[in-house]
Amino acid sequence: MTYLLALDQGTSSSRTIVFDRHGAIVAQAQRELPQIYPRPGHVEHDPMQIWGTQLATAQEALKTAGISASQVTSLGITNQRETTIVWNRKTGQPIHNALVWQDRRAEPVCAQLRADGHAERIQQKTGLLVDAYFSGTKLQWLLDHVPGARAAAERGELAFGTVDTWLVWQLTQGQRHVTDVSNASRTMLFNVHSNTWDQDLLDLLNIPRSLMPEVQPSASHFGDTAAQVLGAAIHIGGMAGDQQSALFGQACFAPGMAKNTYGTGCFMLMHTGTQFHPSRNGLLSTSAAQTDRQPQFALEGSVFVGGAVVQWLRDGLRAIEHSGQVQQLAESVPDSGGVMMVPAFTGLGAPYWDADARGTITGLTRGTTVAHIARAALESIAYQSAALLQAMSLDAVANGGQPVSELRVDGGASVNNLLMQFQADLLGIPVVRPACVETTALGAAYLAGLTTGIYQNSEELSALWKAERRFMPTQDKARADALMARWEQAVRQTTAR
Repeated sequence: MTYLLALDQGTSSSRTIVFDRHGAIVAQAQRELPQIYPRPGHVEHDPMQIWGTQLATAQEALKTAGISASQVTSLGITNQRETTIVWNRKTGQPIHNALVWQDRRAEPVCAQLRADGHAERIQQKTGLLVDAYFSGTKLQWLLDHVPGARAAAERGELAFGTVDTWLVWQLTQGQRHVTDVSNASRTMLFNVHSNTWDQDLLDLLNIPRSLMPEVQPSASHFGDTAAQVLGAAIHIGGMAGDQQSALFGQACFAPGMAKNTYGTGCFMLMHTGTQFHPSRNGLLSTSAAQTDRQPQFALEGSVFVGGAVVQWLRDGLRAIEHSGQVQQLAESVPDSGGVMMVPAFTGLGAPYWDADARGTITGLTRGTTVAHIARAALESIAYQSAALLQAMSLDAVANGGQPVSELRVDGGASVNNLLMQFQADLLGIPVVRPACVETTALGAAYLAGLTTGIYQNSEELSALWKAERRFMPTQDKARADALMARWEQAVRQTTAR
């Protein structure tokens, strides 16, 4: 048997999955990752806990699979993106907790960059909007606020990395300081046209180049694990940020193919091939996972509150006891009874980008029940995703392409049949759920398998992808357009000042 090991380090947990060469899951393990909230707007992780939980799951998954490290052909890594870690090269000790992608402490610097007129230049080089979401201003904050950090960085004593880089450093016991293009493209410091760190942007944020890791294609040899870490040296052959990895795991290799991951938030990516086009509709242009030196791009949109709205129904409203009950409650009414919910608990993401928006429920009548609110909450996930797909299709057509014709879905909420059917009805295109919804980890495994010759090319991977269920639209376009118009009206009420 051929085995591939995928390390999936996420925001709330660390997981490891053992796959066979056909992409079937052999074994998996998961550990929760503690969240640290020092003050409002600050979100941190302990880098040693990131490593400790990830290592424990890797050891447990191998044990559950009944195999040793020597039987693993290659290892792939996928990770929460933008989360920023700085450590001492000699001791390997972090100088501060990791600043998580959700952390907003660098927003004043971003506001100044926008005010000083740097936003367009940054977008042209990186594809990104200037925002505290990305790693660059987090790194600058650490250098400016941790005592002695900037001086140590100037002396070349410190290393910066996103979570992928930190894990490889630990796996190789400090022998390799590397990242891949997809993670590098989320720093606001990386030129996605040349696939290199941009000196102009490093100078703009006053970041010494010596901090930065080497950048490689997503499918390449990143090093080998130290033998004592897992019991034998394992080839590290794949690396990609979680959303680009999911796009790869969904076999979306051709321009115009798109996927949506329904997690705590929702992340929709559409492959755009070798063409880079800054979005005109509130989306990000980003590097897709790359199997060679040729730049590949994707359009990306993010919904801040997706599946998290179900957690709010459970923990905030106490409308349900556990998340699995939401579909039954929502299905107990034929529709939302005119209720619209915009779950802007932490502002609105793409394509609206309104950090100050707050959640609203509109359309309440005396006949409204908790079931109508539950249905509106569930449908809000689909409305937000539909707004993303509309923006993507507008960008695609403006750049000479075609509108998205099919949406591949994954993530926890994609198992909800009511939600997936409503999504298809709103979009007017098929929504397709794959047989393996663990596409983020699968993408990392596929990248590692390509590097080691288990797979010859993307055509072979496309043949492995299988649909579990295809949701076809059942309502006419006029009805879908009317519903989307009502949604946009609800958004306008939410964002009115």
